[in-house]
Amino acid sequence: MKVILTSDVYKHGVAGEVVSVSDGFARNYLIPRGLAVQATPGAMKQSTKLRESSKARRAQLENQLNELARQIDGVELAFGRRAGAQGKLYGSVTTQEIAEALLAKTGIDINRRRISQQAIRELGDYDVPVRLGSEFTPALRVLVMREEELEAYLKGDVVEETTIPEVAPELAGDKIKELIEQAEANTQSLETPEGAEA
Repeated sequence: MKVILTSDVYKHGVAGEVVSVSDGFARNYLIPRGLAVQATPGAMKQSTKLRESSKARRAQLENQLNELARQIDGVELAFGRRAGAQGKLYGSVTTQEIAEALLAKTGIDINRRRISQQAIRELGDYDVPVRLGSEFTPALRVLVMREEELEAYLKGDVVEETTIPEVAPELAGDKIKELIEQAEANTQSLETPEGAEA
């Protein structure tokens, strides 16, 4: 049966489009729910108006998405997490948490599936793209830091980057020798009873 869709139907077409569907699908689902009308000569004339209004609605939606993209581009979101010495998180920062933080900060509710990022599992600074509109892809700045650093960050204090201290390659051997000597000295003082001669 040929029908004219009155609204967008997933995997079948957009409003105003004439499509062929099975008789049962048209009679039992599309027509009773107002998603389509039977393709008669009178309805065919109306379908052109429906296509034009559908195109205008789609353009309006695209403009709204592009405006939202401009509003959220560069928004900074900070998360405090527990992490190991190497910067690996105990857990992760998920796209759902990013969406909730964005809603709390800007009042803009974005579906988490539009956020293009796997869960974040390490401390650091990330640019997370969001799929909105067609003009450009906005990016959120996501900062993941230790819980104690987050409090200082939110107060406006400068937070130094959490890194493991590095030793210059040429000094590495000397540093290791120094640490070994300190450890041996501590071990000898523990082994030698007080008042005994070493």
